Amino acid sequence: MTISFLSDFGVRDHYVGVVEAVIAKIAPAARVVHLTHGVPPQDLRNGSWQLWAASPHLPDGSIVLAVVDPGVGSERRAVVVETERLTYVAPDNGLLEAALAEQTVKRAHALTDPAYRLRDVSATFHGRDVFGPAAAHLASGVDPAAFGDAVDALAPLGLLPRDAAYGEVWTFDHFGNALTTLRAPQEAPTAITVSGRRVPWVETYASVGPGEALALRGSSGLVELSVRDGSAREALSLTEGAEVRLVP
Repeated sequence: MTISFLSDFGVRDHYVGVVEAVIAKIAPAARVVHLTHGVPPQDLRNGSWQLWAASPHLPDGSIVLAVVDPGVGSERRAVVVETERLTYVAPDNGLLEAALAEQTVKRAHALTDPAYRLRDVSATFHGRDVFGPAAAHLASGVDPAAFGDAVDALAPLGLLPRDAAYGEVWTFDHFGNALTTLRAPQEAPTAITVSGRRVPWVETYASVGPGEALALRGSSGLVELSVRDGSAREALSLTEGAEVRLVP
């Protein structure tokens, strides 16, 4: 069974490795695929985009362990959510909203049964103590309903891809490209405006000269704002939530 693991843990400390070790103790046959651990700390916007963009490419029937958890140790729920393709283990804080919107949710359950977590649960590391063990037990064949009561509604984040003429900057990738909440239209616009600045629509990064701004259809199908050989975030002084509009 494949467990795809996404977090904001980074790779400097032991956090990622110890979660994988806990999984290996419970489900030694499970295969862990590391999607990314480079989500900026506590950045639910970026984590939700990363998860949304990756989910269509994950193996059917596999498990997704997603931990971006600024509310760790609080009253926020820990959940397992099963769709027609994937089973997610994550905090109920909006991280899953965009990914789940593209799928059919079959059922969701709270992670409350102590039989499926570590004996001593810390207030600061539920990735190791709650989410990692839950993913491992799922990989070992435990049914989602065994973890706790059914959950009817999950927490929203309010960021969903949309077919519309205007939206906002969702987040930024490692290169400084701005990923927006707009799906790239079938009929290409002439330009995009962002924070009052007009950016031409092109087909590839190479369509403009070095250092020039551009807009195009990104690899996940969203409208993307970039600067050739540079960072749109820095060059255009962009921020998350900045308004983006299509220019016909």
